[in-house]
Amino acid sequence: MTDYIHEYYKQIQRKQVVVGKWIRKIFEIIIDGLNEGFWFYNEKKAQRAIAFIENFVHHSKGRNDLLKLELWQKAIVCCIFGIVEASGFRQFREVFIVVARKNGKTLFAAAIAEYMAYCDKEYGAEIYCLAPKLDQAELVFNSFYTSVQQEEELAELTKKRKKDLFIADFNTTIAKLAFNSKKSDGFNPHLTVCDELAAWQGGSGLKQYEVMKSALGSRNQPLILSISTAGYVTDGIYAELFARSTRFMKNKLGQGEMRLLPFLFIIDDVSKWDDIEELKKANPNLGISVKEDYYLEEIKIARDSESRKAEFLCKYCNIMQNSSIAWLDFEVVDAASGEHFDLSDFYGCYCVAGIDLSRTTDLTAASFVIEKKGEFYIITKFFMPADSFKKACEVEPEVKYEIHKKKNRIMISGDHYVDYRDVFNWILSALKTFRLKPLWIGYDRYSAQYLIQDLDEAGFHTDDVFQGTNLSPIMDEFEGLLKDGKIHIGDNELLKKQLLDVAAKYNDVNERKKPVKLESRLHIDGPVSVFDAFTVRSKYYKSIGKMLQNAKVA
Repeated sequence: MTDYIHEYYKQIQRKQVVVGKWIRKIFEIIIDGLNEGFWFYNEKKAQRAIAFIENFVHHSKGRNDLLKLELWQKAIVCCIFGIVEASGFRQFREVFIVVARKNGKTLFAAAIAEYMAYCDKEYGAEIYCLAPKLDQAELVFNSFYTSVQQEEELAELTKKRKKDLFIADFNTTIAKLAFNSKKSDGFNPHLTVCDELAAWQGGSGLKQYEVMKSALGSRNQPLILSISTAGYVTDGIYAELFARSTRFMKNKLGQGEMRLLPFLFIIDDVSKWDDIEELKKANPNLGISVKEDYYLEEIKIARDSESRKAEFLCKYCNIMQNSSIAWLDFEVVDAASGEHFDLSDFYGCYCVAGIDLSRTTDLTAASFVIEKKGEFYIITKFFMPADSFKKACEVEPEVKYEIHKKKNRIMISGDHYVDYRDVFNWILSALKTFRLKPLWIGYDRYSAQYLIQDLDEAGFHTDDVFQGTNLSPIMDEFEGLLKDGKIHIGDNELLKKQLLDVAAKYNDVNERKKPVKLESRLHIDGPVSVFDAFTVRSKYYKSIGKMLQNAKVA
């Protein structure tokens, strides 16, 4: 039997197939996970899935012959069904496939659904083809049913009812489903297929996905399969899954989530969007199901129209407009961590400071950035109201808020909202107790103005920092210093976590970026307060740069 995972990876290494950096990376992770025992490979299960698909799944448009999987598809099928945990159940619960238009996404999704319906040995399985509207959900559903009708054995097992398909022998239903998160609470899905995820609108798409994900708990090896090209919705579930996927691939194996399996077929170099070789990275079936001439004609049209070029970048290159990706590698941030230090270690130093004040009620951060001998030391304090702290401890136990409080990284401030006098007093105490002298304090212009007034009246120099793509050069500078080993965050594990939760959201027009959360529920207040400090340092460096070096401070 052929091990298609290793075979595909071998061809990638030998450059026999052209792939982008994210496909190369995910297969490196998969191979490393197998070698290091994070998961295991059951070749029998993998081959069983491939054999079923190639012997029972039919094309449903333009032809009706059996589907023959390409190597990249076989490798993905082997990863989904062949990689298992110690119990023998499948390792991965969420599969996210981003592949360009015309590469057989819908048929591939239907093939996986068909296998899980007839061969997964899950009695009473519920399989849903999910989309914002029923006509969109019908695409995978109809492909599934059309294929089944081509096989007499499967057709006899399957009854088409008014709203679904029913397989009596397995008590299994296959249904198409439009968004309705309130009515989805009673579902118990074994498989949910999310087609063209990039078109799912913001809040409603996020809510629907989370509802279906939370319903997976009662199954032994459930799956959410999301398959899509890139799109234009920048605040929806596609953007969040994309950010989660890149964070997973940038993180150290075993440090983050272990149930997500992303396959991101995306070009690497946007400037080569019209190069056939570069396009192969987003179009693994280029030259197979779609000929080069088709792409060459589309390129010709796109060159003459900015709007068509934008569409081409999105649908054939998978370059999402204003896309965001995980920003920092785990190893880089981890290297900035080390032994404990605090304000007392920098008595009498000049510095800059930054404040990110929560617009809601949950979390505020303030940071000092102190330079000594060309190295930058960051001390960050977090402030949370009592009720938000209690809630966070309950709903986010993995963050270990109690430990951060005990280690004095978090100060409880106010009952229902942060009392900004605590932020003021912390900054003032640094001056009075340790003679720490912040020459400028950068703050989010949406901050509580009375705090800024108090700082101004106390003699501090403050300046507002716009939280947009103007932070792009500051993020570049910070990343460079971090990679050079010149940034130190001590043992502040909360700041470390938040640095890893930062995504860089890019503007494709000018290639500038701004910091955003990898997921809406996460916090990046600490890093943003650091960026605010670096911004005023950069802005006023001509007048304060020599003092900030602290050359005369012991």
